[in-house]
Amino acid sequence: MNVSQCMSTDVRVCAPEDTIRQAAQTMAEIDAGILPVGENDRLIGMVTDRDIAVRGVGEGRGPETEVREVMSQDVLYCYDDAELDDVALQMSDLQVRRLPVVNRDKRLVGMISIGDISKAGDGHAQRASAALSGIAQPSERHSQH
Repeated sequence: MNVSQCMSTDVRVCAPEDTIRQAAQTMAEIDAGILPVGENDRLIGMVTDRDIAVRGVGEGRGPETEVREVMSQDVLYCYDDAELDDVALQMSDLQVRRLPVVNRDKRLVGMISIGDISKAGDGHAQRASAALSGIAQPSERHSQH
C-alpha cells in the first residue's frame, strides 16, 4: 500500500507573512499542531504549535510576528507513491509523527501521520507502533514534532 491510499488530502497551508496568531487560529480550527508554509506554489517550511510557543512567545515575540520568523525551513517530506512501510521507517529515523506528502513535481498533495498508517490495516499498525517508539526516543531534532 502506498501513501496516497491513506493520507489526508484536506491540508491547510499558511503563508510566511501570515502572523503566528493566524497560524495558531488555523491550527485550532483544524485541530492540528502543524501547518505547511507555502509560497509561490512551493512548500518552504513548516510551523508547529511548539515553534509558536518556543520560538515565538518564549523569545518575547508578539502575536503579530510573521510565521517566517519562527518556522522550520528544513522541510521533511515523503512522496505520494512511497510505500507505507518505507515512510513509517523514515518517520522513525527522522523522529517525526507526520510528514507533508508531495507528488513527483514536489507539489503538496496531503499529509501523512502515524495515525493514518496505523489505520491502514495489513499489519501497518505494528509498523506504526514501531515507528512511534523510535520517534519517542530523545533527540536533538526539533523540526516537525
